[in-house]
Amino acid sequence: MAMRKTQLYTHLWEAANELRGGMDASQYKNYVLTILFVKYVTDRYKNDPYADFVVPEDGSFDALVEAKGKPDIGERINKVLARLAEENELKGVIDLVDFDDSTKLGNGKDKVDKLTKLIAIFENPELNFSKNRADGDDILGDVYEYFMKKFATEAGKSKGQFYTPAEVSRIMAKIIGIENANSPDQTAYDPTCGSGSLLLKVADEAPVEISLYGQEIDIDVANLARMNMILHGKPDAVIEQGNTLSDPKFKNKDGSLKTFDFAVANPPFSQKNWMNGVDPENDSFHRFDDGIPPAKNGDYAFLLHFIKSLKPGKGRGAIILPHGVLFRGNAEAEIRRNLVKKGYIKGIIGLPPNLFYGTGIPAIIMVIDKENAHARKGIFMIDASKGFRKDGPKNRLRERDIHKIVTTFVNFEEIPGYSRMVSLEEIEKNDYNLNIPRYVDSTEEEDIQDIHAHLHGGIPKRDIDKIEELKIFKGLKKELFEEKEDCYYRLKVGIELLQEFIEIHEEIDKFKNNALMIFKNWKEEKIMFLKSIDNNTRVKPFIKELSESLLDAFKSAAFVDEYAVYQTLMDYWDEEMKDDVYMIIENGWNAKTCRTIEKNKDKGWTCDILPKEIVVNEFFNEEMREIEELEEKMEEIQQEMEEMKEEYGGEEGILEEVKNDKGNITKKDLRLKINELKWNPSEFKEELEILIKYQNLMNEESKIKKKIKEKEKELDEKLLKKYAELTEDDVKYLVVEKKWLKRLEEDLKDELDNIILGMVNRIKELAERYAETLPEIEQEVEEYEKKVKEHLKVMGFEI
Repeated sequence: MAMRKTQLYTHLWEAANELRGGMDASQYKNYVLTILFVKYVTDRYKNDPYADFVVPEDGSFDALVEAKGKPDIGERINKVLARLAEENELKGVIDLVDFDDSTKLGNGKDKVDKLTKLIAIFENPELNFSKNRADGDDILGDVYEYFMKKFATEAGKSKGQFYTPAEVSRIMAKIIGIENANSPDQTAYDPTCGSGSLLLKVADEAPVEISLYGQEIDIDVANLARMNMILHGKPDAVIEQGNTLSDPKFKNKDGSLKTFDFAVANPPFSQKNWMNGVDPENDSFHRFDDGIPPAKNGDYAFLLHFIKSLKPGKGRGAIILPHGVLFRGNAEAEIRRNLVKKGYIKGIIGLPPNLFYGTGIPAIIMVIDKENAHARKGIFMIDASKGFRKDGPKNRLRERDIHKIVTTFVNFEEIPGYSRMVSLEEIEKNDYNLNIPRYVDSTEEEDIQDIHAHLHGGIPKRDIDKIEELKIFKGLKKELFEEKEDCYYRLKVGIELLQEFIEIHEEIDKFKNNALMIFKNWKEEKIMFLKSIDNNTRVKPFIKELSESLLDAFKSAAFVDEYAVYQTLMDYWDEEMKDDVYMIIENGWNAKTCRTIEKNKDKGWTCDILPKEIVVNEFFNEEMREIEELEEKMEEIQQEMEEMKEEYGGEEGILEEVKNDKGNITKKDLRLKINELKWNPSEFKEELEILIKYQNLMNEESKIKKKIKEKEKELDEKLLKKYAELTEDDVKYLVVEKKWLKRLEEDLKDELDNIILGMVNRIKELAERYAETLPEIEQEVEEYEKKVKEHLKVMGFEI
């Protein structure tokens, strides 16, 4: 049975991490990713006479396997890499990593063991790239991205810049209009390409094959990008190494800067030495015609190079920059004014803090569009800074955040507190300051403490009337509140009964049923689509169609955030469903079973795609009920035994005398104690009764445990036989309807419960805030003060 990909990646990382030794991740990644590269091209191209990539026998992963355990393993690996590089014009790219470097890998047996283990972890039969597909629905893209993310996390602030989080890359690729690309002659460029992840995301979004160009200053990272391009089926991508600002590599024949249809970039933030090798006043490329950036801050230097690299009148791009570029003064303010006036800036998206591996500060995506720039009347701004989830030490955009950002930007949808089209006239009035909070107020309104309510009681109407749900649940509102006076309500239901009262109300029941009906209709519409998965299914379009249809279905649902429902699907997709789909594509609708071996112990059989409990619930309810009844009896007995230990297990209790050194009561010790007291039954009558009762309970517990094991074994045998009898239609029904859709329905119910709970908690908060009036509190204080004085008087003190 295929290993789940998430398990495989974790296994690979743990194995790689053990081998790291004294190197940090920025160094160790080169060894791991080089072996990954050789494994990939061997699986993909070896023995293929029509392949563009040549894998000779002595330059293959098989040759690396032969080197395992050899005293000269490091030298042998270097020769394999040199041979592979020679055959494919990759000298100085894949053969730069020295696998015979004793300073990093150790000496003698230490080096041999490390490199042997490194090769061995890539021999896993599940790590097979021979069926890699160009559309990216494959193990390669996932495993590579997993490794890059882990390496970036481990590398920390100084070495994490080579990787842009995939979620941010996806947003940038989707908002630059790449979906409108229609010719292979069109180009995409990244002037600070790192490992190439941004460029690859752009290529993924393009409907046609486009030409990719990237430049990276770090030679190791540039080589990483070149390998990355080949690994992702983009061997023709041009990756150059060098300083983009002082020595741009992409030029026309006349020496002018080459321009591109699309561009993306995540340049280093606020680089202090950007002028090294650059003479901005005499720049032959005319990049600084709109102003010269500060000598010790290169943000605008990269932005100006980026803009100049886009084709006049049509180029589009997205670049990540620190927030400071929006409002800093002096030279940067002048440049910003010129860019706004030219209409180059189409939009600005504020991102959450702590997303990037190289820095914790918040950043923005600035969208540049030269098409009809002269006619641009405003800049579209989004404040997406609050939409994220914690992921270890970093923040991470959720699928719902990505989708909302992209949809809002593409449609220029204005959402209060989130997005707005800001006119150039308004920006001019603000002296071309583009700081997002000036234009989009995303601060949450604070509660106003009502002095009158604190003094006289009642809940302010303005607070209750702001609760959106109560605008629809009018019957509920009427039954919960009555008017105390003009601007105040009185709660008619006790605070302690509030939640139960609301949850059973007919309007709440109707609300939930309506939402579940929307899900039911969506389910019926998509059930055949889910069951149609086969070896021709392309995973990315599949999940896009499924998730978009769910999002659309809930757009009209009152109080249900469609993005929250969308997120439940995407979370489950990442957690389990994606692995299931991959396995179905590879193995068909086949509920294969296999034995699970852990630490040389047989843990029984299992089936990854179809858990046992689903088949049990469908076919063996009676058998399961018998086991559950026995378990309930056993729990009752165990509870009675615990109560006896509590009552008779104190310092002088008879059961305390029976406990062993570990505090347990064994049958043997219990039997010995009973035999000891039987010699004088009249004196120890009560003690004997207690011990014998406890003994009987222990015996009954053992009998039931035995019965449970017998029943479980019988059920397991029936279950295994049933799995073998399941037809393809059975598996489709059980996986789609009883596993996937049932889980999604349960998640939706949780989301609906959270909506109602949020309303309940808000009403409780307001009710409790004004539950006691100030005079009542003063009266209570006065009574306490009186009692204290009386106590002091009794103690002989006078106040």
